[in-house]
Amino acid sequence: MAEVSLQQVLEALAEPVRRTVVSQLATAGEDISCGTFDVEVSRSTLTHHFNVLREAGVIRQYYVGTTKMNSLRMDEMEERFPGLLSALVTASALEAGAPTH
Repeated sequence: MAEVSLQQVLEALAEPVRRTVVSQLATAGEDISCGTFDVEVSRSTLTHHFNVLREAGVIRQYYVGTTKMNSLRMDEMEERFPGLLSALVTASALEAGAPTH
């Protein structure tokens, strides 16, 4: 995380599909497999978005058997960029009209 720049994180989070992925991870309360995200893009496009988020330090990916799981690096991001992901998740929920509790 020490090598990740704010610019890199902001560029990763500027894309709506990537913000959706982050929001779904944040609200799920658990890690999510690649195939279960509710997004309107192809599998190969989603893989690209995962790569951008991973390289920006926003998510961590790992395997459970043959299933690739995704984990939001909330604690590490909070330490490096305090409040950034929390603000993003709250703003995304407000924009979608969802409750922010």
